[in-house]
Amino acid sequence: MSTDTSWPPGVPCWADLMIPDPDAVKPFYTAVLGWAFDEQQEPFGGYVMATKGGAPVAGLGPMNAASRAGWTLYFASGNADATAAKVTAGSGVLFGEPVDVGDLGRMFVATDPTGAVFGVWQARSFAGAGRSNEPGALTWEDLRSTDPDAARTFYAGVFDFTYDTVTGAPADYTTFATAADPRPRGGMGGASGSDGAQSHWLVYFGVADTAAAVEAATANGGAAPVPAFDTPWGAMAGLTDPAGAAFYVVQMPES
Repeated sequence: MSTDTSWPPGVPCWADLMIPDPDAVKPFYTAVLGWAFDEQQEPFGGYVMATKGGAPVAGLGPMNAASRAGWTLYFASGNADATAAKVTAGSGVLFGEPVDVGDLGRMFVATDPTGAVFGVWQARSFAGAGRSNEPGALTWEDLRSTDPDAARTFYAGVFDFTYDTVTGAPADYTTFATAADPRPRGGMGGASGSDGAQSHWLVYFGVADTAAAVEAATANGGAAPVPAFDTPWGAMAGLTDPAGAAFYVVQMPES
């Protein structure tokens, strides 16, 4: 699906990878997800857009070499300042007050009460991801939380999320949707067997062939710590890029 309009409030609308050297991982993501990259925009500190079919699908930005590379998931908001107030009222923590990003939009990054990092994007001239639910684009998002019940209470207060159980999934796993649209947008559950893991959001990108994506990842400096496995929703695998940033891929059904 492609779009150039703003995403509804509460819908995952963007993801970006903060990494010491974005150029070092571009060949990996081109091989695995088929991405091309826009030229660096100096006013935005070297932040670059990953594109698929000419549409923006994700971002890459430089960060301190001592920091750990990782993906951040962003949720759409009609008013970033009002959403920030809900985050703090729900015992979340802001990394900083909302800021303007040129004329593109307004944003902030925060943690929920269980420690998971997420971002909020209020679109102006830039809507966010121009493609979704297809190869090379965001298709799903999971919150792996140390306290999924507390997380559900928080996100319901911030984004008016509603929840539903999933047949065959662990008892603590639910999907989430916005109150205005019952279609599931992602899931929330426990740490999925990762003892000692911190709460985190995990992004999933679509691929045409999971086995081929795993092969491309390992051939281009990445790894597949979660080998390909079949699910009712398509074959999936957990990958890391050459800098160690984790994400999942899921094979999209043939149209």
